[in-house]
Amino acid sequence: MTAKKSEPPFEELYRKLEETVESLEKGGLSLEQSISLYEEGMKLAKQCQGILDGAEQRITKLRESFTQAAKDVEPEEAPLLEDD
Repeated sequence: MTAKKSEPPFEELYRKLEETVESLEKGGLSLEQSISLYEEGMKLAKQCQGILDGAEQRITKLRESFTQAAKDVEPEEAPLLEDD
């Protein structure tokens, strides 16, 4: 399942999160500005985590389907070696 078209891609969200963290670390903001930036950062972090969780689920499903497909295929029988 892909992300909704209205949602920005992970890379863009992550870049905004990094910028938010840098602004908070730099300091010099009022308490209200800091709280507002913190709230925005938490929203961005939640969005990023949701995208990562979705990607992890997709990878897990792919691994499971690959594992199941490998189990369904009969291994070729190797010829028995005879002693001379």
